[in-house]
Amino acid sequence: MVEAFFIYFALMVVFCSVMVVSRKNPVHSVLWMLVMFFHVAGLYLMLNAEFLAATQIIVYAGAILVLFLFVIMLLNLKEEIATEHSVGGWPGGLALAVSFLLFALLAFTGFTVKASGKWSIQEVSRLTHTKALGKVLYTEYLFPFEVASVILLVAIVGAVVLAKKKLKS
Repeated sequence: MVEAFFIYFALMVVFCSVMVVSRKNPVHSVLWMLVMFFHVAGLYLMLNAEFLAATQIIVYAGAILVLFLFVIMLLNLKEEIATEHSVGGWPGGLALAVSFLLFALLAFTGFTVKASGKWSIQEVSRLTHTKALGKVLYTEYLFPFEVASVILLVAIVGAVVLAKKKLKS
């Protein structure tokens, strides 16, 4: 039964991801991304990572998607939606996707889970998931966490600067 739910969530994440990149209307893409974020949260719940599931819903499905919609509305993409853009890159994209799928299948056939490091299942259960995640994030991975924050800030400022209409003098 658990495997059936996992397969459902995994297939829906893949399906919704394809729908995000294949929709012509950017608002529809964002709505498909919302559905995908909820399914990713479901996967986190199946892994007993309740904190990550709640963070997925609050941060990504809430804040990030509102930011995406805000930027889409600022950019005024009506002309882009109306025109037909065809690059003709489907054969190359299909070849890349098939090669990635073959690589992933080959990689996962020899995949085994080994206990390594001090964070075993028993240790995480003893501390709770949230506390274990906080200890690792704010000790071992503090610098990458801060770098990711700065990159996101620069991306937000860049999107606002690009979307800002020039004032007439």
